[in-house]
Amino acid sequence: MRRVLLKLSGEVFGGGKIGIDPDVVNGIAKQIAAAVSDGVEVAIVVGGGNFFRGAELSQRGMERSRADYIGMLGTVMNSLALQDFCEKQGVDTRVQSAITMGQVAEPYIPRKAIRHLEKGRVVIFGAGAGMPYFSTDTVSAQRALEIKADAVLMSKSGVDGVYSADPRTDPSARKYDELTFDDALRMGLKVVDAAAFALCMENDLPMIVFGMEGEGNIARVLRGEKIGTLVHAASAVGTPESL
Repeated sequence: MRRVLLKLSGEVFGGGKIGIDPDVVNGIAKQIAAAVSDGVEVAIVVGGGNFFRGAELSQRGMERSRADYIGMLGTVMNSLALQDFCEKQGVDTRVQSAITMGQVAEPYIPRKAIRHLEKGRVVIFGAGAGMPYFSTDTVSAQRALEIKADAVLMSKSGVDGVYSADPRTDPSARKYDELTFDDALRMGLKVVDAAAFALCMENDLPMIVFGMEGEGNIARVLRGEKIGTLVHAASAVGTPESL
């Protein structure tokens, strides 16, 4: 893979707590720097779950669109933290925000992002889509398509790929090494938003779902090693049960 879009969940940044764990973010930055040194062009979408989740805030009575905007601001905080640690590793990094905030980030401009990537810079996309009701999973697929990435890499906490059911609650759940987007949608697999699956399927963009847990998993997937689950648009031989 030459150019990839990496999705990082916000929960990872907090090390399981509210806020940012500098040691965790520094470890992520080191892995990204290692991949960049190998010639991989890396763009990143960051979640904000270590600060706020719009859907959860709305369930507690807050108006949904306002709650989502609060969540978007959390993603920008994570983006700036990751930028700082990446640059400490000697990697030129730019943050582009879907919500205008000129003092801390560039506006999101796809062609400018592509130019940064071509120059070997890491680009971090903050503030989600800049609109409520869009998850960062869906934004990851959309950004990957706009910057012409070769694949979208979805990191997950607590699960190392796509399973037939939630392995945290169903001990009989089986992991798939490979399956199609159509199969994932048909079976209603929830590890990634259905909208993200559909976007990738319609545009023939491969997705790799992998677990953050494990030594060097980010560097491994960025370098193209086979970990997690490959989800693709092409018809698979047989059914998911046979994969």
